[in-house]
Amino acid sequence: MKLCCSVLALLLFGTNLAQAAEVDAVGVDFFEKKIRPVLVANCYQCHSASSKEIKGELRVDTKQGIRKGGETGPAVIPGKPGDSLLIQALRHEDGLEMPPKQKLSDDVIADFTKWVQLGAPDPREATASTVGKKINLAEAKKFWSLQPAKLTPPAAAQNAAWARTPIDRYVIAGLEANKLAPVADADKATLIRRLYFDLIGLPPTPEEVDAYVHDRSPKATEALVDRLLASPRFGERWGRHWLDVARFGESTGKERNVPYQYAWRYRNYVIDAFASDKPFDQFIREQIAGDLLPAATNEQQNEHITATGFLALSPRSLNERNPEQFAMDVADEQIDVTTRAFMAISVACARCHDHKFDPIQQQDYYALAGIFRSTQSFPGVKRGNNKTGYEGDFVSLVSTAKSAGSEADRRELARLDREIAEAKRDLARAKEALGDVPAVAPNRLAAKPKNKNKLAKENKRQKPNLANPFQKEERRLSELSNARTELEKKLTPPGENAMGVRESAKLMDCHINIRGEVNDLGDEVDRGLVRVLMYPGAPQIDKTHSGRLQLAAWIANRSNPLTARVMANRVWFHLFGRGLVETIDNFGALGETPSHPELLDYLAVRFMDQKWSTKQLIREIVLSRTYQLSSAHQAANYNSDPENKYLWRMSRRRLEAEAIRDAVLATSGRLNLERPAGSPVMKLSGELGRQIKGEELLQENTYRSCYLPMARGYVPEFLNVFDMADPELVTGQRDVTTVATQALYLMNSPVVQKMSEGAADRVLGNSKLTDDNQRIDYAFRLIVGHGATSDQMGEVQQFLNDYAATQAVGMKPEQRRQQAWTALCHTLYASAEFRYVY
Repeated sequence: MKLCCSVLALLLFGTNLAQAAEVDAVGVDFFEKKIRPVLVANCYQCHSASSKEIKGELRVDTKQGIRKGGETGPAVIPGKPGDSLLIQALRHEDGLEMPPKQKLSDDVIADFTKWVQLGAPDPREATASTVGKKINLAEAKKFWSLQPAKLTPPAAAQNAAWARTPIDRYVIAGLEANKLAPVADADKATLIRRLYFDLIGLPPTPEEVDAYVHDRSPKATEALVDRLLASPRFGERWGRHWLDVARFGESTGKERNVPYQYAWRYRNYVIDAFASDKPFDQFIREQIAGDLLPAATNEQQNEHITATGFLALSPRSLNERNPEQFAMDVADEQIDVTTRAFMAISVACARCHDHKFDPIQQQDYYALAGIFRSTQSFPGVKRGNNKTGYEGDFVSLVSTAKSAGSEADRRELARLDREIAEAKRDLARAKEALGDVPAVAPNRLAAKPKNKNKLAKENKRQKPNLANPFQKEERRLSELSNARTELEKKLTPPGENAMGVRESAKLMDCHINIRGEVNDLGDEVDRGLVRVLMYPGAPQIDKTHSGRLQLAAWIANRSNPLTARVMANRVWFHLFGRGLVETIDNFGALGETPSHPELLDYLAVRFMDQKWSTKQLIREIVLSRTYQLSSAHQAANYNSDPENKYLWRMSRRRLEAEAIRDAVLATSGRLNLERPAGSPVMKLSGELGRQIKGEELLQENTYRSCYLPMARGYVPEFLNVFDMADPELVTGQRDVTTVATQALYLMNSPVVQKMSEGAADRVLGNSKLTDDNQRIDYAFRLIVGHGATSDQMGEVQQFLNDYAATQAVGMKPEQRRQQAWTALCHTLYASAEFRYVY
């Protein structure tokens, strides 16, 4: 096939490809959660500075040591688990065995393999000082992100007239302080494409671009923004951003990868929440404690129940046979997603030891762990003979049909609720009273001696056959609960199922697990919240509740210094490609400090003042002049600020995987904008990769990408090629790679080939286009968002003629024409300009 090299160079690769993003704090968090605890528990005894003898001359307690290796060579080669001796040793391969006595679980080995694939991120050479065991909370609260957000007027600027909004005033002050100047505004054709992709994740049609470009009204941009914010497509775009953070996946992952048949309900809940502009503080409360919130209608109650899928969606190891280990792993994952999603702090790093960098202690971790251990998850995973990971079936949604029963039944239900609450208080008071007597109680010690851990083990071994001192209270509570369950069945017609959580029948506080080991217990910790983030009037947890409701209220509060800042930063990141705090998921000591701290606080305060409205926050940002700048290069600015940290222009950004796929479908005319019913995962039973072939989930359809099945380990290929978020990790910022395989995938994909035929049909079937020059221009405008230049026009004409003459030999003239235009559209889809927004 004869193609003009200049056309291919121009269209396929462009002139300014975006650089790949640096690895963010996700890898460090993964190391702290999954890798360091295992090294400490299993390897430090023989391979650390504290070892009596360093075996094999290998140290694994430093980054340098583990990469340098010992007598046999480097233990870890970043990015190459197959060549890393540590992985071979963990697998007990080629005569290497680590630990030597017992091979670690497959899940742990998989974590180490994944860590090496990520590049073996290791913070142990970090310059940040570690936090000592004794934390001065007053001093710790002076850290920038732990101080309350406050409004500070921007510094005076010489070019103050440039600013249109308060956001602009903060930005121009920062530019002038760094001797920078903003570039010109973007043209309207560029701006509308940027707004469409940022707000709804789809490209504008050429007709929509023309209408906006020719609208001379001073309110044209405001009207466009308001229309896009009101579009149902907005919820699909911004809901998908949150699903990354919520580590949304439709299966358990790990070795036994079992489908979550009703995870799609949570996905739809998130999309609808953003579409309806649900206040973000309410969004938080519903996901953490929706089952405990009051509801005015059955529909609202169902929504609240479904929201708690946030906690039930965790990846989980169904091979784990130790019930206590399994339960702590589930709680650990829930702690991690809750604290990082809403507050960008990694409390889960304190599972095995006090946090190495942030003022968070093990006591804080196990205070939260008690909350989640007092919460029962209902993911709907059925396990067969091994019941360790079986936590029940599903939570039931309330039928929206008219409820049965009489008014007397409903009064009786209310009475039972009151009596159950009183019974819980009686039981708590009885336990508290008995705790003052130094006596043995089932499974716990009333006193707290220095050798408590040793005595607890001895008590468990001896299993004294003592009468349950709380038998009367517990029997009464059980009888009342059973009566309530039966009456509720009568009042509530059968509903449908969902994933979710609810209060556990057994509320509990957690013992500290020494070095994270569930069989090595330390002091018991009362359920509670992270102490360094406590503020006056913060909720207190009593013994009759799990604490989830109080946890949700504590996070979703104006006095929490992190919540509004973190969400404002997430929104800014999705609109600019870089957060005001660059480490989107880490506002701690290892994270970056804000480039514009006063602006971040302004956005956080505005966000809360506007009733936590995500749409209003986005609206204010995109109507700023800062957002509407062009992406033009300016040499002096670039030399001073090559990363565009101070916002002197709009940065070019590569579209996310879903936006690329959806844009291919939309411009080809094949996109189905309907919401599918449920998910293909609903129909699956068994284990992925065993009873279920993964290919069943990878079949193409034309729905928006946010509705594609997202089983862990089976992410659709199109999305994987363009850096889809890992559904096992909290991901506020995806990796962005720019590799030749992406352009090659677009050129060779049968799906893109088929969509190219659709795009060619749109161009050739447009009766308003009267010649090939108009058709070429329209094809460019349809797919890459701008018309063809004069150089492109001539070269594409040559390309079409050559293709028809050399590649479509033997075809009828109309077929040759169709093939040539299909090839042109296919080449445009593979171009850098199609994949980037400017």
